Amino acid sequence: MLCNTQIEGMHFDISESASGSRTMATYDVKGGATEDFAPVPAAQRSASSDFKSSHGDPRVVDVNADGNPPEEVVTTVDELEASKKGRFAYFRTREFYVVLVLGQILALCVTSTNTFSSLLAAQGTSIPAFQTFFNYVLLNIVYTSFTLYRYGFKRWCRMLLKDGWKYIILSFLDVQGNYFTVLAYRYTTILSAQLINFFAIVTVVIVSFVFLRVRYHITQVAGILICIGGVGILFGSDHITGSSDSMSPISKGNQVKGDLFALLGAACYGLSNVAEEFLVSKRPLYEVVGQLGFWGMIWNGAQAGIFDKKSFQTATWNGKVGGYLTGYTLILAMFYSLAPLLFRLASAAFFNVSLLTGNFWGVCIGVKVFHLKIHWMYPIAFVCIIGGLLVYFVGKKVLGEATKPWLGKNQEHGVAGVGTARRRVVKGDTVV
Repeated sequence: MLCNTQIEGMHFDISESASGSRTMATYDVKGGATEDFAPVPAAQRSASSDFKSSHGDPRVVDVNADGNPPEEVVTTVDELEASKKGRFAYFRTREFYVVLVLGQILALCVTSTNTFSSLLAAQGTSIPAFQTFFNYVLLNIVYTSFTLYRYGFKRWCRMLLKDGWKYIILSFLDVQGNYFTVLAYRYTTILSAQLINFFAIVTVVIVSFVFLRVRYHITQVAGILICIGGVGILFGSDHITGSSDSMSPISKGNQVKGDLFALLGAACYGLSNVAEEFLVSKRPLYEVVGQLGFWGMIWNGAQAGIFDKKSFQTATWNGKVGGYLTGYTLILAMFYSLAPLLFRLASAAFFNVSLLTGNFWGVCIGVKVFHLKIHWMYPIAFVCIIGGLLVYFVGKKVLGEATKPWLGKNQEHGVAGVGTARRRVVKGDTVV
């Protein structure tokens, strides 16, 4: 017997055999033995002591954004960036093509929702706030339910108390961006409203530069300007064909009001895009989109009840309207589900620039739906915009814009979610 001791009602006996192995038994003071521990050979004890002396004492580690212990890092950002060299390194990654295609899918989504809005208006149903309400309801049902499943009700409530104010602001900006942009088209020309929507890109660049410490390369600025030039060709084509003047005459007073609404909507869009890029880089995607749907449903419902009450009463309700609303809701929900992935893989700036091709896709859809004709300048404009998107990434390394300056050198302050650079760091060469 080597020793015996008693701690808080428990008695410990430790003995050593002739072979050098030790056995420990515990006894309840009022009872008998409660647990026997397997003997530990001396050689194993020596190895354990050597490990402790070389690696130090065990330490408590932090948890990541999901509430789980952080995953083991298998590489670093510098090592990933050094895997491919040259000014066109990002073009040789599959992430580049994912980003490019994803941007065009989102542009098609925007064009499709605009088409459904036009079809609803043609049926005599113009309820801009109310028709978006169903989108927030669907997002809330899908993503908030999944968040509750992952977190549990108590943890979800704690998340609301801690971060709810961030999502309230995000959803407010998003709802107002949607509302004021649609409202602008009632008072001003389509050409004027679309030109002012460029202010969303300006807002994103300025806010990201000032608050998120994003620094833009000269090729990124050149790419944005080339894309804007491509849209200028589209507007020139509209002016030549007279399609931009197809609306009824608008008074100067109403046009000024409409321009102000478009400016406000573009600013709200830009701010909400930057806020969402920041949040999805630090929190799980399902939490962010779920909260956007949860609070957006409340903001949008209240706004629809106040401003769309008369429009709702005079609207036409039939099978076609129901089908258009369903299509609008499903496509907009897909847009809200895919946009955070582009924010992670690229940025809010690239997201807005990618949507500039929406005018071209709108005409392509209009050829079939509204029997429009494609002017010869449209393909030139589309090629110009795509060229600008390519120039935007010249000089970018392997990770492109996936590395966020506010997350640390190895993105240690971010979540290892789908599309993030942090996921590449902890899982190696993978996108999902």
